[in-house]
Amino acid sequence: MPEKKYMSDYETIAAISTALSESGIGIIRVSGDDAVRIVNRIFVNPSGKRILNKAATHTIHYGFIIDADSAKADIESDYEAGFEDTIDRNIIKKIAVDECLVSVMLAPRSFTGENVVEINCHGGVFVVKKVLSEVLKCGARLAEPGEFSKRAFLNGRMDLAEAEAVMNVISSKSDSALKASVSQLSGSVSEKIKKLREEILYNIAFIESALDDPEHISLDGYNDKLSSSVDSWIKESERLIESNDSGRFLREGIATVLLGKPNAGKSSVMNLLLGEDRAIVTDIAGTTRDTLEEYIKLGEIGLNLVDTAGIRETDNKVEQIGVDRAKKSADKADLIIYVIDITEDFSQDDIREYEDMFNSFSGKKGIILLNKIDDLKKNSLENIKEYGLIKAGKLIEGINTGSYPMIEFSAVTGEGFEELKNIISEMFFKGICNGSDEVVITNIRHRQCLEECRDSLLKVKESIENDLPEDFYSIDLMSAYSSLGKIIGEEIEDDLATEIFSKFCLGK
Repeated sequence: MPEKKYMSDYETIAAISTALSESGIGIIRVSGDDAVRIVNRIFVNPSGKRILNKAATHTIHYGFIIDADSAKADIESDYEAGFEDTIDRNIIKKIAVDECLVSVMLAPRSFTGENVVEINCHGGVFVVKKVLSEVLKCGARLAEPGEFSKRAFLNGRMDLAEAEAVMNVISSKSDSALKASVSQLSGSVSEKIKKLREEILYNIAFIESALDDPEHISLDGYNDKLSSSVDSWIKESERLIESNDSGRFLREGIATVLLGKPNAGKSSVMNLLLGEDRAIVTDIAGTTRDTLEEYIKLGEIGLNLVDTAGIRETDNKVEQIGVDRAKKSADKADLIIYVIDITEDFSQDDIREYEDMFNSFSGKKGIILLNKIDDLKKNSLENIKEYGLIKAGKLIEGINTGSYPMIEFSAVTGEGFEELKNIISEMFFKGICNGSDEVVITNIRHRQCLEECRDSLLKVKESIENDLPEDFYSIDLMSAYSSLGKIIGEEIEDDLATEIFSKFCLGK
């Protein structure tokens, strides 16, 4: 684990903590032992007094950021005098950079555990950069990406899993993703990991004590008890590992591809899911020649949706490129939605093309949309549902569909839309989107650490079954303990910590 440092060991850093845009408010965050002194040199209240050096923690002050160069002599004289001098209001008008609110949070009760000052100014790109420039002139240095969060970790304000959850909160795209991230930020993953580590460490200590003092501590019958505990730890590790798939889909969205023959209605389905006319829709087969990509939300479900060219044999070079891209997109997809025009009569060639399509991606999760069910109803056909399913049954008879669920669907009326959402939710989240309080792993690094832990525990199990000496158990139990420690930052090297935080955004 990186060595904990005292706050005074660090330089004072500053960065813009809000997006650079024409917004209402921009925030410049300053952290370090000299944060208050630095901002105090360029901040005055409406009476022209520098007051931050006397400010109580967790207070907000109204005033002005002034130009450090224009007031250089004044600043230096005030610094020597202990900041007691007052700047004339007429001078303030000339050297003011912006009107602002300044928050003061003194160590250790701050995000980083250091003295932190946050300047809330107007949000224009130029003015925010100008305010930051004044702070840097007075002695702060520009923060590196993720450096504020890294200091919070090093100063013991949060563990590594909680620090990583900060970025997950920022990048959340749905309520469920946000809930999972906030849960991690509040320590849900850390608590689970710490509990597992405590149980493992207790058993390591017991084995070592028994080996050192066999006269007073007996290991008789201990193997059965340890075996039961190891089974429980393995089961919990595997549950957390399995949750990572759902966690990844919550965080990133499900890579979803619309696949089907030309004019099956894929673009219409995409427009329905998007709620806008994103894809061109015509009666001419083969309108879509390239892939169209959009992120959409279906309630709590996020889809990285790709509309593709219709798959068919073609001599048109441009259309063939689209077909090839469609197949490549499907290869990378988490979910394939096969769109079938239920109103058409299927020839043997059609059936062969669908068979090739289903067989090519038989290992993927898939859903079949029996599209244009509204056209069947419009034509007043009797036994519409039975007719549609019979046609679909004839189409896919003998074809390996991977037991894909079939949904009667209309891209025009929206029929089948809710059923589609429910099936996707059950297929990928198994209730996580429905208010479950289960701990979910959303970080691939955490998954890898859990896999290392599980593998070490399996070795312990193997050693018990082979009746090996107890010191073999300790070696693999300690390995499992260390793997879990990497998740919360108790067993992590400086280089890895630096790499993790370098992926954070600037100002966080």
